[in-house]
Amino acid sequence: MLIAPNSGAFPWPTAMIVWGAGDASSEHRHHSVQLILALTANLRIRRGDGEPWHLCDAALVRADAPHEVDARGATVLIAFVEPESPLGEALAGRIPADIAHIPAAEAARWRGAVCAAGSPSDAGIRRWLEADLLDGRPPPTLHPGVRRVLRHVRNHLQEPDALSLRALAVVAGLSPSRLMHAFTASMGIALRPYLLWLRLQLACGELMRGASVTEAALQAGFADAAHLSRTCRRMLGTTPTAIAARKARSKIG
Repeated sequence: MLIAPNSGAFPWPTAMIVWGAGDASSEHRHHSVQLILALTANLRIRRGDGEPWHLCDAALVRADAPHEVDARGATVLIAFVEPESPLGEALAGRIPADIAHIPAAEAARWRGAVCAAGSPSDAGIRRWLEADLLDGRPPPTLHPGVRRVLRHVRNHLQEPDALSLRALAVVAGLSPSRLMHAFTASMGIALRPYLLWLRLQLACGELMRGASVTEAALQAGFADAAHLSRTCRRMLGTTPTAIAARKARSKIG
């Protein structure tokens, strides 16, 4: 499990950035570009079971690419970034295959920027993102109806009735079938998996703030704690209980 935060620098949905004590994840994949930076020690990463491990200080993982990380003994910063966002596009452009290993000198510079004040802070991370990771790319081109849906979803993610296909089609000003087509064409992912990923990020945020698994599941619109647990295991390689349990020991020494 790699989400062991004492703070989230940026809330979902554009990016979820957390830091704390590292651990080992099972093989998993998710619709986000992932950045993993060892703030202390280093980490190992590979595509999955049977593939060779690579030792590094930082890595980038392409959206939807299978991967497995072992960061036990390290303090890590992890960013889950929407691939269609400017930051997501900038990071994805640096990943020629599924996983890119960041050179040690560059990782050291990242580490120095993130921890300029002694430990990560929202302001420090924002400066690092703007100075080192964003390359001035313009926002991606989205269908106007899809753009309206994204804004609506982010304001009503905890309201299941507001996220039905029929309701979203009204927001988009499109037929349901046309919305599904336009959404996939604009975002590179179907509407339902995208909503599930946003709800998972919301649940993780609730766990980080001390909610129980049941409370986090209900706040994020999951059927129950078991549904959230299955989704966490499949998409993040861990469980909600593990996320909550590590919060208390995520301080950076």
